[in-house]
Amino acid sequence: MKSIVLASGSPRRKELLRKFNLEFNIIPSDIKEYINDDEGPIETAMSLALQKVLDVSNKQDENKIILALDTIVYKDSILGKPKDRDDAFNMLNSLNGKEHYVITGIAIVNKTNNVKLVDYESTKVKFRELSTDKIERYLDTEEYKDKAGAYGIQGYGEILVEWIKGSYSNVVGLPISKIDNILEKFYNIKLL
Repeated sequence: MKSIVLASGSPRRKELLRKFNLEFNIIPSDIKEYINDDEGPIETAMSLALQKVLDVSNKQDENKIILALDTIVYKDSILGKPKDRDDAFNMLNSLNGKEHYVITGIAIVNKTNNVKLVDYESTKVKFRELSTDKIERYLDTEEYKDKAGAYGIQGYGEILVEWIKGSYSNVVGLPISKIDNILEKFYNIKLL
């Protein structure tokens, strides 16, 4: 089996992927993430994932498959990672009691034949009606740091969410069912 490289430093992605029958190495991309306001959220997520996979792929030998992902939150505009606590508060307040989308761009490169695959997964999320105090208490956990949309559903942020429609693991940042489907269909790699 070809060696798998996860082009991500995300501990959440690593934890999700480690549950399955897959050996992989982690080599995070060091691209500077830039959001082009002229692109839609799906195009942005896929473009960032592709940039990451190409960055790591260029540093790898043959006989490797590189997987990169980029997760964004979208409600009226793309909500990236917050700059600071105030930015995080504004993001969470904009999601308060409303629906939004979590979109993960997926990019895979097979170094043996240089074939590239780019796809995405989208999940609709509805936040509860939150008091200012509840948002502030969530921010006190500091979980918002380095998270698109300023929350993590797999942690304390679960309390902010009323419901989701779609893949839970996508909201965490690794749409595992879609990844399994792609790896099995195109690369003959089975997670189970």
